[in-house]
Amino acid sequence: MKHNNLKNKTILLINTGSTHKRHVMKRLKQLELKVIALNTEKNWAQPYVDEWIITNNYDHTQAMRDLDLFIQTHPEIKIDGVITFWEDDVLLTSKIVDKYGFIGIPLSIAQEVRNKLSFRNFCANNNLPFPKFKSIKNDADLNEVVKNFKFPLVIKPAFGSQSNYVVKVTNKQELKNTYNYIKDTLSTTIESALNDGTEVFIEEYIEGDEVDVDILLQNGKVKFAVVSDNFEKTFDEFFIDMGQSAPSSLSYDTQQKLIEMCEDTLEKLGIYNGCIHYEAKATKNGPFPIEVNLRLGGDYVWSYIKDAWDVDLIENAVRIALGDLIKFPKKMEPKKYVIGWDLHPDESGILAELDISDEFEQLPFLEDLTMYKQVGEAVLVPPEATETIGWLTVSGENFLDAQDNLQHALDQLSFKVVKFDTESALGKTVRKNRFATATFNKQMLMKQVKLAKFRQLDRDNLKNIKIGLACNLNELSIDPIGIDLTNTAKSVEKLLTDAKYKIEMLNVNDFNMFINQLKPENDIDLILNLSKTLNNSTFLGTQIPTFFESFNIPYVGSNTSTNILTKDKIKFKKILQYHDIPTPDWDYIYTTDDIVNEELEYPLIVKPANQDYSFGITNESVVRTPAELKKQIKNILTNFNCPVLVEEFIDGDEMRVSIVGNGDDLQILPISRTIFDNLLGTYEHIYTYDAKWGKNPVYNNLIEQYPVKNINKKLETLITEIALDTYNITKTKDFACIEFRIDENNNPYVIEIDPNPSLNPNAELNKVAKVAEIKYIDLIEELILTAITRYRNTSSINTI
Repeated sequence: MKHNNLKNKTILLINTGSTHKRHVMKRLKQLELKVIALNTEKNWAQPYVDEWIITNNYDHTQAMRDLDLFIQTHPEIKIDGVITFWEDDVLLTSKIVDKYGFIGIPLSIAQEVRNKLSFRNFCANNNLPFPKFKSIKNDADLNEVVKNFKFPLVIKPAFGSQSNYVVKVTNKQELKNTYNYIKDTLSTTIESALNDGTEVFIEEYIEGDEVDVDILLQNGKVKFAVVSDNFEKTFDEFFIDMGQSAPSSLSYDTQQKLIEMCEDTLEKLGIYNGCIHYEAKATKNGPFPIEVNLRLGGDYVWSYIKDAWDVDLIENAVRIALGDLIKFPKKMEPKKYVIGWDLHPDESGILAELDISDEFEQLPFLEDLTMYKQVGEAVLVPPEATETIGWLTVSGENFLDAQDNLQHALDQLSFKVVKFDTESALGKTVRKNRFATATFNKQMLMKQVKLAKFRQLDRDNLKNIKIGLACNLNELSIDPIGIDLTNTAKSVEKLLTDAKYKIEMLNVNDFNMFINQLKPENDIDLILNLSKTLNNSTFLGTQIPTFFESFNIPYVGSNTSTNILTKDKIKFKKILQYHDIPTPDWDYIYTTDDIVNEELEYPLIVKPANQDYSFGITNESVVRTPAELKKQIKNILTNFNCPVLVEEFIDGDEMRVSIVGNGDDLQILPISRTIFDNLLGTYEHIYTYDAKWGKNPVYNNLIEQYPVKNINKKLETLITEIALDTYNITKTKDFACIEFRIDENNNPYVIEIDPNPSLNPNAELNKVAKVAEIKYIDLIEELILTAITRYRNTSSINTI
């Protein structure tokens, strides 16, 4: 038995990647390595990872800081090397190589290679073949290309992978249409590798046979290099790897020239160690470089190289990173002829059927089968995106035999993708070019997939969906509100995690990471929005649902329009007034020159018109003279820089009505009450900021009733009906809490509505739920199911 000298070695893995990299993680585990993953979250790879460093991989400064901290706080752990199998993190890996002296590719080289435009310039300056190329920034550049370049052309981003946004054009009009489409839709949502840059360039198309050259390079010596063929590369004007075969069917001399060009390139770049995936073309004028990937090739490259040559690229890439000497025979012969094949539909749509026969699993030439999609999921092909249902590899005694075996395997495997056809006029019109509705179709398709998934859910199978918890998480906060928001997030996370839900925390405080987490590849089905602030602003916090809608992710709660309406106390008052909802008489002030309606009767209460959490509400907020009024208005205008709401002060009890549901299916939870009578002396009968968030013991004298006691049944019915009217006219969704003041004659007045009440276990909603004998987990599940039911009954995510 061969001794495993990798056992118990510690490798730092930069980014686990998506579930497409499961074969990588499995292999690392089989090698008995200790894996430390530097990643944005603990994810599907937990069974394969020994230690996690949770950070923002896109923020290299933060990632390096978190790595430093891990090393400092874990002196017992010796990291032996670093590696990545994920294109997005090639540059971060090189930064770590430079700082810690690990074996790998220096940052200066990685930057030049990973930017395809820079690599073209490098080839031009180092006597390497290259096509005519030009960076494109505007229409003037396009016009210059038309005058000086020969069609066909290829337009592509300088960064990126998987051929996303790489398009072949054959004339001026196609060039213009394609450039405009790419310029308008170039997005890290579709291609996360574009986080490193969104520059676009054009080059003349190279006629020839496209190949991959997979290379193992150690100490400046090429230890292993083989050529594999790409075939069925194009998808109309796009470039997709449909199939690859190993070994190459090209002549020995052609293969040697390709390998020599690769060696020449790597030597001139100064790359001495690594597993390199070099894409090139064999033309009548010799080999041409396409691009150099400074990591193992994606998906089934490892599989077909191992099957064809019995060389494990994952293991050897790790050995190189750890400084373990690798050796291969000088002359190697292929063990098998292997073809890898991607399962691509002809058009984007929803996977409706997938049938794999019993015979398929027994095929003697079947080497591997990996499926990425399940029935009911969207599959997006260009121009919407570059996805595949899965892939398989088969083998044969020679290339023709392998081709026959591939066809036989494909005959035993069938799938049906239902093309998305929107009912809108936009979807039915004839498009002027391939890109005209690509973005629209993708968005509509993703909506339909999520809605279709919801229609199959009930309370018993809610755990089949992935829930994102949008929150304001700050472990270091000393502000009482920040602490409360953090504790809320942690409480709900623990509650749902303990209940075996699939959870992902979306920390709005780390905005860049938050946006990255909303990308489709995260597969978040529904968001439970616990967040209240954005950039420390509660008013900006009202707009957070806009981001969910932008990424077509369903969410619990009201939309931005309702949030803004209810947060803006002046607009809210106008709506109440228009609908004859009882509310204290009021006026508003924008400047110190404005005059308050003289018909308002003292005492008055003065509030910031768009603040939350009782900001600006103090004991001095209740005023009894014009002088006090003027002083308090000036205080609000100066300190909060916002309009001022002035309303007649109702000196009575506060009552609250909490509602869960939509339409005709509404639950009214038990009413609660606060009695202020025991606030003696100069303390006004209001919830000040200090009462809610301070430590003044005088507020311990507040009498809080859960549920309200000794309430007049007529009053109970009245405030319930008014609460429902307020809920409906503000178009609130899923849940809310409506706050009333009750005067001495038992007249109720609406003060405000909170369309996103706190889900802290000690907050109002859970308190009244307890009275109704609803457990905390049942309350949260009810809110989730309420939102799902709402989405079931609609064909749109962002219009409800």
